[in-house]
Amino acid sequence: MKILVIQHKMIGDVLVSSIICNNLRKAYPNAEIHYLVNENTTPVLEGNRSIDKIICFHPKKQKTFLALLQFAFKIRKEKYEIVIDAYSKMQSWVVTLCSGAKIKISYKKVGRTFIYTDNVPFAEFPSTNLGLAIERRLSLLEPLNLTITKEVTPLLFVSTAEKEFASALFTKHDVNPNRKTVMISLLGSEKLKTYPLEYMAKLVDFIGKNYEVNILFNYFPSQINDAKIVYETCSEQTKKKIYFDVLGNDLREFIAIMNQCDFIIGNDGGAINMAKALEKSSFIIFSPWIEKKIWATFEDGISHTSVHLNDFNPALFENKSDDVLKKNTIQLYQKLEPKLIIPKLESFLNRQL
Repeated sequence: MKILVIQHKMIGDVLVSSIICNNLRKAYPNAEIHYLVNENTTPVLEGNRSIDKIICFHPKKQKTFLALLQFAFKIRKEKYEIVIDAYSKMQSWVVTLCSGAKIKISYKKVGRTFIYTDNVPFAEFPSTNLGLAIERRLSLLEPLNLTITKEVTPLLFVSTAEKEFASALFTKHDVNPNRKTVMISLLGSEKLKTYPLEYMAKLVDFIGKNYEVNILFNYFPSQINDAKIVYETCSEQTKKKIYFDVLGNDLREFIAIMNQCDFIIGNDGGAINMAKALEKSSFIIFSPWIEKKIWATFEDGISHTSVHLNDFNPALFENKSDDVLKKNTIQLYQKLEPKLIIPKLESFLNRQL
């Protein structure tokens, strides 16, 4: 049996959708399982034995419809029996439609049901603390009637060499081995997913002034100026606990460094999802336009907790469309002041430390 799972776009999406592959491997140990993802996300799949082959999608190469169609017919040559489309947008519609698979599964969307043999209802509200991001992916397995206990947690795999790299890096930078280490997810994937830097600095300063921890910043080299803004705004007491230069050169090095940390605090995004896959505790700050019910995965108020402006001022969200919220995100962020977050952050830190 040959199976294709499709998930384009972001790191967090690809990592979470990998649970589909993990469950397929458990149900069909002899199946050949392929995973179609954007090329830049492949590092989060390294070491995952549930995946036999990673097929890379190149958005720039498959930009035109003709190029996308040519790509889809290359997929058709693989002769898949099952295609599970967890992305369900134009790129994956074309690939699925051209695949020739007998079983084609995705979410039920108006005007697209003819593409698939099985159209799964798109859940609007979570029924567990797994969060909709995970519940929706698991629902795509329902048409297969699997008789297994489903795996619900995405996993990252860290090699011995990567663990040794992270340990050596901590030693090189004299990271205090007698203190726990917190990773700060300093910046989101875009401005509209980034808690205001002046506010983030106040949270980091609260941590540095009140807790004996090592503080690491997660940022891309291109974001160093924003990272420095946060660093320079902190007190001297906090700066002494920040190891600003402990930074990975690529995604795998970040994963190794995160594995060496104890927990993560900060903006929702790929870094948070990778930390959870490494079984690290998390405290998430959600952007006002992101739906918490989708990405607040495993939230239990103990190991995983989060904050959203809607938690404190739901009136701001009444009768507001997603487009309106996104358009006003910068103004809404200003209302999510650190003084609202700190009590919940303090409880989280006290549990972790």
